Amino acid sequence: MKMLSHQKVAGSAKFGLRTGPTAAQASMNTPRGFVAGNALKKNSSIFSGKALASKKCVRAANLAGTVLAAASPTGPDTILVAEKLGTPGIDMLKTAGEVDCSYGLSKEELLEKIKGVDAIVIRSATKVDRSVFEAAKGRLRVVGRAGVGIDNVDLAAASEYGCLVVNAPTANTIAAAEHGIALLCSLARNVSQADASMKQGKWDRTTYVGVSMVGKTLAVLGFGKVGGELARRAKGLGMTIIAYDPYASEERAAALGVKLVSLDEALATAEFFSLHMPLTPTTKNLLNDEAFAKMKKGARIINVARGGVIEDAALVRALDAGIVAGAALDVFDPEPPVDNPLVGRPDVICTPHLGASTREAQEEVAVEIAEAVMGALRGELTSSVVNAPMVAPEVLKELAPFVGLANGLGRAAVQLVASQGFTDVFITYHSHRGDELDTRLLRAMVIKGILEQTTESTVNIVNADLLAKARGLRLVETVVPSEGTAILDCIDVALGSSASKFSSAKDENDRISVAGTVKSGDLPFMTKIGSFDVDIALEGEILLVRQTDQPGIIAGVSSELATNKMNVSYMTVSRVGKGDQAIMAIGVDEQPSAQVMDAIKKVKGVQEVTSFTEKTA
Repeated sequence: MKMLSHQKVAGSAKFGLRTGPTAAQASMNTPRGFVAGNALKKNSSIFSGKALASKKCVRAANLAGTVLAAASPTGPDTILVAEKLGTPGIDMLKTAGEVDCSYGLSKEELLEKIKGVDAIVIRSATKVDRSVFEAAKGRLRVVGRAGVGIDNVDLAAASEYGCLVVNAPTANTIAAAEHGIALLCSLARNVSQADASMKQGKWDRTTYVGVSMVGKTLAVLGFGKVGGELARRAKGLGMTIIAYDPYASEERAAALGVKLVSLDEALATAEFFSLHMPLTPTTKNLLNDEAFAKMKKGARIINVARGGVIEDAALVRALDAGIVAGAALDVFDPEPPVDNPLVGRPDVICTPHLGASTREAQEEVAVEIAEAVMGALRGELTSSVVNAPMVAPEVLKELAPFVGLANGLGRAAVQLVASQGFTDVFITYHSHRGDELDTRLLRAMVIKGILEQTTESTVNIVNADLLAKARGLRLVETVVPSEGTAILDCIDVALGSSASKFSSAKDENDRISVAGTVKSGDLPFMTKIGSFDVDIALEGEILLVRQTDQPGIIAGVSSELATNKMNVSYMTVSRVGKGDQAIMAIGVDEQPSAQVMDAIKKVKGVQEVTSFTEKTA
C-alpha cells in the first residue's frame, strides 16, 4: 500500500487553452511534480499535487501556458464591459487592453460585438450562452462575472470553446453581513413598520414596541464567511451567538466566541435566527413546519442567504400562529417574487436583494473581477476560476468513466454525516498503476461531492484543495495496488471524526465509509457501505433500510411506500447471512418525507432508515 500526500502549490498556476471551437481547457503549467519551482517530495504535505505521468506532459503544459499568455492576434486584448462596473475596476482593465463599455446590449448586438472581443465582464443581466461562444469563434478567452452567481453563463460551452470563466466571490462578504445586521435591528425594533406608519400621518408609540437584543440568543444557520462576519458584529450588540453548520470547524467558531450546536438545539434555543447558507437539495426548505414547531414562541427570522431555504407557506403559517413574531427577508424564490404572500405582510420586512448593494462592495467587486480577468488574460489561474482546466488529455480519457463515481461517493458519504460534522477525509484508489495514478481529477470530484451541498463556490480541479483546506478538512489519499488491468478497480471514501445518521455506514475503523465502481462502461455503483456489500446505482433518490433478515420486511416496507404513493424504480437487499443483518436499498422517484421515513421505521424488523440524493455528474 502506498500513501500519497500532497504539497500545496504556492501562488497561482499557469494553464493553457487552445483557441479552436472544440478545444477544452488544456493542462496546467504548474503540474503536480512542481511546487514553486522545486520538485515535489512524496509524503510531504496534504494539499495539491503529484507528478504528471511523464516529462512529456510537463513540457506540453509549459508550452500551453506560453501560448495562452500571448496577446490577441489582432493586437492588444479587447475587453467588453457589458454591464455597469465600478470605476476602479474599469481603470484597472484599461491597463490590460482596450476597454469597450457598452451597456444594455441587445442579444443581436452582443453576438456581433463579441466577434472582436478577448474578454467580457458581466453582472447578472447579460446571458452568455452557447450562441455567444459560437459567435466569438474561439477568440473569447475570458468571461468575468462581477459577483458570485454564474447561472447566466453556459459553463459547458465555455470549456468546450476554451474560455475561462472567473467570478468575484469574496468582495460582497462584509456588505451582506452588514445588511443582515441592519435587518436584525430593524426587525427587533419594528423600524420599517413604524416608518411606514408615520408616512401615513400616524404617531403610534404603542403598536411598535420592540424587543432588546442584549442577552438574546442568535442562531447563525450557515457559518461560512458571511455568517462569521455577522456573528462577529452581533456579539457587539450583546447577543449570545450559537451556530449550526456541520462543516464548520470548532477552532474557527471558538475564535469568534461562537458555540457550534446541532440544528435541533439551535431551533429550540434561539430567539433570533439568521440564515447564511446556499440553496442546495440539503438546505431547501430547511425552515419548514417541522422546524418552526421546534422554535420558541416569538422567534424572529432574518434571511440574506437564498430564497428557498425557508418554505414560504410554512413561514406564513408560523407567523399566523405566533410562533414567529416577524421576519426580515432580502432574498426570494423566484426573484423578483411573484404573488408572494409574505411581501405584503406587516410583520415581514422585505428588501429587493440588497445584500451586496453598497458603494464600497460594488467597488471591491469591480477590483476583484478586474484582477481575475487580467490574470486570466496573462495565463494565470486562481481560485476564482469556476470552470476547470483539463489534466493531460490521455489522463482525462482514462479517468472519465470514474468522474461520476468519485463525485457520487463524496455526495453519498457527506449525506450520511450527523449534525456535528467531520474533519478527516480518506480516499483510497485500487489501481494497478500504484503511485503513477494521477488522482487530481478524482480527488477534486470527491471534494466536489462533499462540499457542493454546503458552499456556493463552484468546486473543481482548480480550487477543490483550497476549499477543502478552508473548510478545515484533512485529506489523505492512498493507492492500493490491484491485480486487474483496468486503470481503476474501485474507490473508497471514508469520513472520520464524525457520527453517522445511519450507523450501519460505519466501518471497522469507526468511519463513515462507502465504496464503488463503474459498470457497463461508465455507470457509477456503490458496492459497499460500512461493512455491508451492496449494489446501488448512484442516481436519483435512494432510501436505505437496515433490517433483520426475516420474512415480511420487504412486503412491509413496500406497503408503506405504496400507501404514501412513492414510486419504486429498483430494490436490492444485501445481507451478512441468513437471519442476520441486511441492508435494503430502494430507488424512489422523489425524496421521502419525514412521514414516510417514520412509517418505515415502524415496520417490524426495521432497525434504522435514512435517505440520500444522487445526481448524474
